[in-house]
Amino acid sequence: MKISESDVKAIFKQGKEESPLEACGYLAGKDNAVTKVFPMVNIDKSKEHFSFDPAEQFKVMREVRNVGLDILGVYHTHPNSPAKPSAEDIKLAYDNSVVYVIASLLSGLEDIKAYKISKGEAAQELLTVEKNV
Repeated sequence: MKISESDVKAIFKQGKEESPLEACGYLAGKDNAVTKVFPMVNIDKSKEHFSFDPAEQFKVMREVRNVGLDILGVYHTHPNSPAKPSAEDIKLAYDNSVVYVIASLLSGLEDIKAYKISKGEAAQELLTVEKNV
């Protein structure tokens, strides 16, 4: 998956603003390239997991469809742990058609990684951060 540097910065900005809770949202685009980030509310208000508000989720999905994009991924932050799926992340990953992107804020280091999660297994995916032109 490809993502712009500015979109990565937006994810980390949201993560810092919502810390110590996990921040979350959708990544939309075409042909495995993210073109729009949709920050969403973590209705769980948790430091260890997230859930989307169903009404907000459907609103975003309609908007994505209306502008001719696809949901490519789900992102969330880990305020105090590495950018790898936790046991909770793996358990709650219901959609194996998307890429799960995790941004770690651990110790002020910004690290972002992508994973495919299916049948209780997480496999790291290539995530290419492209400079904005």
